[in-house]
Amino acid sequence: MNVYRADRPGAGDSPARRARRGLLVVGSFVALLYGIELVNTLLLHSLNGIFGLRPRRLDGILDILTFPLLHANLAHLISNTLPLMIFGFLVFLSGLRVFLTALAASWLGSGVLVWLIGGFKVTVGASGLVFGLFAFLLVRGFVNRSWWQILLSVLLFMAYGSILFGVLPTVASYVSWQAHLGGAAGGVLAALFLGRRRPAALRTPR
Repeated sequence: MNVYRADRPGAGDSPARRARRGLLVVGSFVALLYGIELVNTLLLHSLNGIFGLRPRRLDGILDILTFPLLHANLAHLISNTLPLMIFGFLVFLSGLRVFLTALAASWLGSGVLVWLIGGFKVTVGASGLVFGLFAFLLVRGFVNRSWWQILLSVLLFMAYGSILFGVLPTVASYVSWQAHLGGAAGGVLAALFLGRRRPAALRTPR
Protein backbone atom coordinates (compact mmCIF):
# COMPACT_ATOMS: atom_id res chain seq x y z
CA MET A 1 0.00 0.00 0.00
CA ASN A 2 1.40 3.40 -0.94
CA VAL A 3 1.48 6.18 1.61
CA TYR A 4 1.80 9.80 0.52
CA ARG A 5 2.38 13.02 2.44
CA ALA A 6 -0.84 15.03 2.67
CA ASP A 7 1.19 18.26 2.74
CA ARG A 8 3.34 17.50 -0.29
CA PRO A 9 3.74 20.41 -2.75
CA GLY A 10 0.60 20.83 -4.81
CA ALA A 11 -1.61 18.62 -2.66
CA GLY A 12 -5.09 20.11 -2.86
CA ASP A 13 -3.69 23.28 -4.36
CA SER A 14 -3.83 23.63 -8.13
CA PRO A 15 -1.52 26.05 -9.98
CA ALA A 16 -4.55 28.14 -10.98
CA ARG A 17 -5.72 28.44 -7.39
CA ARG A 18 -2.24 29.35 -6.21
CA ALA A 19 -1.97 31.97 -8.95
CA ARG A 20 -5.27 33.53 -7.89
CA ARG A 21 -4.15 33.60 -4.27
CA GLY A 22 -0.85 35.14 -5.32
CA LEU A 23 -2.58 37.93 -7.21
CA LEU A 24 -4.85 38.56 -4.22
CA VAL A 25 -2.08 38.61 -1.61
CA VAL A 26 0.48 40.60 -3.60
CA GLY A 27 -2.18 42.91 -4.99
CA SER A 28 -3.53 43.55 -1.49
CA PHE A 29 -0.05 44.40 -0.24
CA VAL A 30 0.51 46.86 -3.08
CA ALA A 31 -2.95 48.36 -2.47
CA LEU A 32 -1.94 48.84 1.16
CA LEU A 33 1.14 50.75 0.03
CA TYR A 34 -1.02 53.06 -2.08
CA GLY A 35 -3.41 53.57 0.81
CA ILE A 36 -0.53 54.54 3.08
CA GLU A 37 0.88 56.83 0.40
CA LEU A 38 -2.49 58.58 0.09
CA VAL A 39 -2.62 59.23 3.83
CA ASN A 40 1.04 60.27 3.83
CA THR A 41 0.42 62.72 0.99
CA LEU A 42 -2.50 64.29 2.84
CA LEU A 43 -0.18 64.68 5.83
CA LEU A 44 2.50 66.29 3.61
CA HIS A 45 4.64 63.16 3.99
CA SER A 46 5.16 63.82 7.68
CA LEU A 47 4.94 60.06 8.32
CA ASN A 48 8.35 59.67 6.69
CA GLY A 49 10.01 61.61 9.48
CA ILE A 50 8.26 59.51 12.12
CA PHE A 51 8.38 56.00 10.66
CA GLY A 52 11.19 56.26 8.11
CA LEU A 53 14.39 54.40 9.00
CA ARG A 54 16.95 56.50 10.88
CA PRO A 55 20.37 54.82 10.74
CA ARG A 56 22.40 54.08 13.87
CA ARG A 57 19.80 55.45 16.27
CA LEU A 58 18.50 53.19 19.02
CA ASP A 59 15.05 54.74 18.72
CA GLY A 60 15.15 53.96 15.00
CA ILE A 61 15.46 50.18 15.25
CA LEU A 62 11.70 49.69 15.15
CA ASP A 63 11.65 51.76 11.95
CA ILE A 64 12.93 48.60 10.24
CA LEU A 65 9.37 47.34 10.48
CA THR A 66 7.79 50.39 8.84
CA PHE A 67 10.16 52.07 6.38
CA PRO A 68 9.32 49.85 3.32
CA LEU A 69 5.67 50.86 3.69
CA LEU A 70 6.46 54.54 3.06
CA HIS A 71 7.68 56.38 -0.03
CA ALA A 72 9.13 59.78 -0.83
CA ASN A 73 6.29 60.53 -3.25
CA LEU A 74 3.81 58.87 -5.60
CA ALA A 75 6.38 58.59 -8.40
CA HIS A 76 8.67 56.68 -6.03
CA LEU A 77 5.89 54.20 -5.25
CA ILE A 78 4.91 53.82 -8.90
CA SER A 79 8.50 52.92 -9.80
CA ASN A 80 8.40 50.06 -7.30
CA THR A 81 4.91 48.81 -8.11
CA LEU A 82 5.39 46.74 -11.27
CA PRO A 83 8.54 44.85 -10.22
CA LEU A 84 7.08 44.25 -6.77
CA MET A 85 3.94 42.79 -8.34
CA ILE A 86 5.85 40.62 -10.82
CA PHE A 87 8.50 39.29 -8.46
CA GLY A 88 6.08 38.87 -5.56
CA PHE A 89 3.64 36.93 -7.73
CA LEU A 90 6.35 34.64 -9.11
CA VAL A 91 7.64 33.89 -5.61
CA PHE A 92 4.11 33.23 -4.36
CA LEU A 93 3.65 30.52 -7.00
CA SER A 94 5.88 28.39 -4.77
CA GLY A 95 3.49 28.85 -1.85
CA LEU A 96 2.54 31.26 0.90
CA ARG A 97 5.27 30.05 3.26
CA VAL A 98 7.94 30.59 0.63
CA PHE A 99 6.59 34.05 -0.17
CA LEU A 100 6.42 35.14 3.47
CA THR A 101 9.92 33.79 4.17
CA ALA A 102 11.45 35.56 1.17
CA LEU A 103 9.59 38.78 1.94
CA ALA A 104 10.56 38.76 5.62
CA ALA A 105 14.22 38.02 4.85
CA SER A 106 14.33 40.81 2.26
CA TRP A 107 12.60 43.21 4.65
CA LEU A 108 14.92 42.41 7.55
CA GLY A 109 18.10 42.32 5.46
CA SER A 110 17.32 45.67 3.86
CA GLY A 111 16.43 47.33 7.16
CA VAL A 112 19.38 46.01 9.14
CA LEU A 113 21.96 47.09 6.57
CA VAL A 114 20.42 50.55 6.25
CA TRP A 115 20.39 50.91 10.04
CA LEU A 116 24.02 49.86 10.27
CA ILE A 117 25.59 51.80 7.38
CA GLY A 118 22.82 53.93 5.85
CA GLY A 119 23.95 57.25 4.47
CA PHE A 120 20.68 59.20 4.64
CA LYS A 121 19.04 60.82 7.64
CA VAL A 122 15.82 58.98 6.77
CA THR A 123 15.30 56.08 4.35
CA VAL A 124 11.92 54.99 2.98
CA GLY A 125 10.71 52.77 0.16
CA ALA A 126 9.96 49.18 -0.83
CA SER A 127 12.84 48.85 -3.29
CA GLY A 128 14.75 46.68 -0.81
CA LEU A 129 11.87 44.20 -1.03
CA VAL A 130 12.02 44.35 -4.82
CA PHE A 131 15.74 43.53 -4.80
CA GLY A 132 15.23 40.77 -2.24
CA LEU A 133 12.47 39.00 -4.16
CA PHE A 134 14.42 39.40 -7.40
CA ALA A 135 17.59 37.92 -5.86
CA PHE A 136 15.54 35.06 -4.43
CA LEU A 137 14.16 34.23 -7.87
CA LEU A 138 17.63 34.43 -9.43
CA VAL A 139 19.32 31.92 -7.12
CA ARG A 140 16.62 29.53 -5.91
CA GLY A 141 16.70 27.41 -9.08
CA PHE A 142 20.40 26.68 -8.61
CA VAL A 143 19.83 25.87 -4.93
CA ASN A 144 16.88 23.59 -5.73
CA ARG A 145 18.53 22.20 -8.89
CA SER A 146 15.30 22.87 -10.73
CA TRP A 147 15.72 23.35 -14.47
CA TRP A 148 12.50 25.36 -14.91
CA GLN A 149 13.41 27.70 -12.04
CA ILE A 150 16.87 28.15 -13.55
CA LEU A 151 15.23 28.98 -16.89
CA LEU A 152 13.03 31.53 -15.15
CA SER A 153 16.13 33.00 -13.48
CA VAL A 154 17.80 33.44 -16.86
CA LEU A 155 14.73 35.10 -18.36
CA LEU A 156 14.34 37.45 -15.38
CA PHE A 157 18.02 38.34 -15.49
CA MET A 158 17.76 39.19 -19.18
CA ALA A 159 14.71 41.37 -18.54
CA TYR A 160 15.59 43.03 -15.22
CA GLY A 161 19.26 42.26 -14.58
CA SER A 162 20.25 45.90 -15.03
CA ILE A 163 18.56 46.82 -11.74
CA LEU A 164 21.36 44.97 -9.94
CA PHE A 165 23.54 48.03 -10.52
CA GLY A 166 21.40 49.54 -7.77
CA VAL A 167 23.44 47.67 -5.15
CA LEU A 168 26.52 49.72 -6.08
CA PRO A 169 27.35 52.87 -4.07
CA THR A 170 28.22 54.94 -7.14
CA VAL A 171 24.98 54.63 -9.13
CA ALA A 172 23.00 57.59 -7.75
CA SER A 173 23.52 59.72 -4.68
CA TYR A 174 19.78 59.85 -3.93
CA VAL A 175 19.30 56.04 -3.96
CA SER A 176 19.85 53.90 -0.88
CA TRP A 177 22.15 51.23 -2.27
CA GLN A 178 22.34 49.87 1.28
CA ALA A 179 18.64 49.03 1.18
CA HIS A 180 19.07 47.35 -2.20
CA LEU A 181 22.13 45.35 -1.16
CA GLY A 182 20.64 44.31 2.17
CA GLY A 183 17.39 43.23 0.53
CA ALA A 184 19.25 41.21 -2.11
CA ALA A 185 21.34 39.51 0.58
CA GLY A 186 18.17 38.64 2.47
CA GLY A 187 16.64 37.14 -0.65
CA VAL A 188 19.69 34.96 -1.28
CA LEU A 189 19.71 33.77 2.35
CA ALA A 190 16.00 32.92 2.09
CA ALA A 191 16.65 30.81 -1.01
CA LEU A 192 19.48 28.96 0.75
CA PHE A 193 17.40 28.44 3.88
CA LEU A 194 14.35 27.15 2.05
CA GLY A 195 16.47 24.98 -0.23
CA ARG A 196 18.00 23.20 2.75
CA ARG A 197 14.57 22.63 4.31
CA ARG A 198 12.98 20.94 1.30
CA PRO A 199 10.95 17.85 2.26
CA ALA A 200 12.69 14.53 1.78
CA ALA A 201 11.61 12.51 -1.25
CA LEU A 202 8.49 10.48 -0.74
CA ARG A 203 9.10 6.83 0.02
CA THR A 204 6.91 3.82 -0.57
CA PRO A 205 6.86 1.47 2.45
CA ARG A 206 7.60 -2.14 1.68
